[in-house]
Amino acid sequence: MDFPSLLIQILNSVQYGLLLFLVASGLTLIFGIMGIINLAHGSFYMVGAYMAFVLTSSTGSFALALALGVPLALALGWLLEWLVFAHLYKRDHLEQVLLTYGLILFFEEARSILVGDDVHSVAIPQLLGASIALTETLSYPVYRLFISLVCLALAVGLYLLIQRTKLGMMIRAGSHDRDMVAALGININRVYRIVFALGVALAAFAGMIAAPVSTVYPGMGSSVLIVSFVIVVIGGIGSVWGALMAALIIGFADTFGKVIFPEAAGILVYLVMAIVLLWRPEGILRKGGG
Repeated sequence: MDFPSLLIQILNSVQYGLLLFLVASGLTLIFGIMGIINLAHGSFYMVGAYMAFVLTSSTGSFALALALGVPLALALGWLLEWLVFAHLYKRDHLEQVLLTYGLILFFEEARSILVGDDVHSVAIPQLLGASIALTETLSYPVYRLFISLVCLALAVGLYLLIQRTKLGMMIRAGSHDRDMVAALGININRVYRIVFALGVALAAFAGMIAAPVSTVYPGMGSSVLIVSFVIVVIGGIGSVWGALMAALIIGFADTFGKVIFPEAAGILVYLVMAIVLLWRPEGILRKGGG
């Protein structure tokens, strides 16, 4: 593999890993802080992709679709937490699994009724449609670099939110002792609602920015959900920075696995998870590690 080809695969690995981080960070927040096993989290990624398709088709502008889609995703998360997930905090994990699996079926049926079962595509914005020439025959799309930069910016923003703000302090405290935080006069239910809305918005935004580089199709959230759970396990439940490290590891393993070991590419991700669990069962970073 020559250097330009290697560089392309590295950039693809980083872009894929950072995109997975957006989904997995929301999942690890919801799972690690709220204690909810949310099987429907992949559906939020699918909802985001379909919102990008519908809003771009309606407005003719991908940027406007993003501007409208993010508050809609936040509103969806806020509403779902209020209507559904607020009733699950003291339920056992089996009830959480059954209810969130029911949400998967609900979102799939709603998608089928509202948009149909066809495969759709979203055009790359003209401003970001160029490619950077690496050799006479190889180039790298500017839009993929845009995805990586946006994901990095959101990762930094998420760090600042959790580590440097009053809300972040309440989120971290609530993840350790919900009852004590409530006893201090903090509205822990509102904190959880914000966390859930943020998790939904992150997953939906990942689906929105991924739509132009992949097709929008029924059931697209299922594969993302599985990989996201792998990332949460590898990174450590509740650790956002662990999720970032794990997502990049999975991004490199999956991308280079498909190039170097295409026959075994399907199991490499799970092999990495098995190795990490044997080495550090609690994940790369323990809960509360960032």
